[in-house]
Order: sequence, then C-alpha cells, then structure tokens
Amino acid sequence: MSRLVRLNDVGPRDGLQNQSVGLDPVQRVDLIRALLGAGVRYIEVGSFVSPRAVPAMVGTDRVLAELKTDPGEFSVLVPNMKGYELARDAGAKCVGMVLYGTESMARANANMARADAEGIVEQILQRSADHGIRVEATISVAWECPFDGPVSADEIAAITRRVLRMGVDHLVLADTIGAANPKQVRELTTMLVKEHGADRLACHFHDTRALGLANVYAALEAGIRGFDSSIGGLGGCPFAPGASGNVATEDVVMLLEQMGYQTGVDLASLMDASRLANELTNNAPGGRAKAWLERQVGKPQHQASGQV
Repeated sequence: MSRLVRLNDVGPRDGLQNQSVGLDPVQRVDLIRALLGAGVRYIEVGSFVSPRAVPAMVGTDRVLAELKTDPGEFSVLVPNMKGYELARDAGAKCVGMVLYGTESMARANANMARADAEGIVEQILQRSADHGIRVEATISVAWECPFDGPVSADEIAAITRRVLRMGVDHLVLADTIGAANPKQVRELTTMLVKEHGADRLACHFHDTRALGLANVYAALEAGIRGFDSSIGGLGGCPFAPGASGNVATEDVVMLLEQMGYQTGVDLASLMDASRLANELTNNAPGGRAKAWLERQVGKPQHQASGQV
C-alpha cells in the first residue's frame, strides 16, 4: 500500500458555509494561501450555490480569479447544471457534486430525489471532458442519516458502483453527522476497496463523537489514501441536524506523520493557518491535539515525534 496520502482541505468551503460571521473573498483567499504555504495542495475553495441558501459563498468567482496563478488543485461545489456553468465560466478546473445515501437527506439538502442528483452528475460528466474539468462526487450520510438513521452498506455500495462507472475522478464517502464508528468504517471501505481499488476513493469525517481520527485510521487500514479535512476543525452542514465540525486538518496530518505516512504538509506552517482560521472566524477551535501541537511546533523532529 502507498505511504502517500492525499489531503483535501475543505475549510474554505465546507468549513465557512455555516459560520455566523461571513468572510469576504479577500479573507478567504488569505486563508487558502496560508494552506498553500503549509504545503496543502488540494483545497475546496468555494461553491456556486444559491446566495440566499448559502450567503457565505458569494464571490467564489472572485476567489478563483485571484487564485488563477497559485500552485494548487482547487475544487468548487456545484449543485446543478447552472452551478456547473457558473463554475466553468469562472475558470474552475474541478467541480464537486453531492449525492445522497437517503431520500430524506436529498430532499433536505437539495430539494430533489437521489436519482435526480445522480442524473445531474451524469449530465455534467457528459460535458466536463470537453471543458477540461474534473468531476468529483461525495455520497452524503454514507453511514447514518439524521432523518432516517443507519444507512445500509449495500445501498452505498450500489451508489458507488453506479457513479464510478459514470467516470467521476474521485468518490468521497461522507460521515456527514459524525455518527460512524471505526468498525463500520472499516467494513464499508474494505468492501469498496476490494471491489474498486483505492485510487478513486476517499473519506470525509466529522468529529461529532470524538471518533474522527479513529475513523481515519480505520479507513487507512482498509487502504483508503484520500481524506477531506478542515483547517481548525471548521465545519458543520447547515442542512444536516447534528453535524459538527469536520475532522481538523492538523489532527489528520499529525496522525499520518506519527504513523510514517507522507502528506507533503509542514505542520508548523499548518498551525499558522489554523490560527489564521480562528482569527478570521473566531470559531475555529483547532484539533483535539491543538495544545500538544502548539507546544511541539518549532521543536526538533525527534522531540516533535514524541521520541526520547
């Protein structure tokens, strides 16, 4: 199994969409550049959704324009064909779509049926290659739904099978409300990796029940090498009751480094980005290892790793 792990920081989109204080495009670009400076290569920088539904994401076109020459792989969320066209016109090179493990979540989040969401992904894939745009998809509530409860692994496997056959570049399994446990994560990811391989699969965890890192570990053990995370632990879906912050990027990097995986991220610089996230929002608590990490950054590597 590869020791290289692909981290996608979703803080500038998923992390900011539900904040009480909105950031303007200039502030969002500052946060994104702090992540780039720490070595984070993949970043979700915004979305093209209704400004009435998610006012925090207004100005994503300006964010993309400002980042045009920055050295990163930037994605934006789009809910439908109109959003895709806005993203395309703004110069986006990668768009993300949301799929759903349950009908209730599809209705709550997008006011559409699950099958309609899959149909939109298929329509966009028919156009994206001609535009040079990559398409990623996330299955929301892949383990448990706030409305319908536990979700069948067989149902998620069926959705995964259909969408990978459509040709998406990456498919992310999202524990949207942080309800999964490591046993469940290992079982589902092991089954999907066995059927599809790990190259196009990733996971997205929330830390609602303090199991975020444990779930990352379980997915790693199953062979997953791609994870969403959010700087400073920012996050929480406004349409999913009970969704708290995403697992913190700094916690995930710490875990991976301790276990000998490669992320390309400088932890000391990442902590600077975490502090900036908190200064801008006054609501980025940092990871569960924040106090330890704050003491360790800047120390020689043999001390920071906990070795004596």
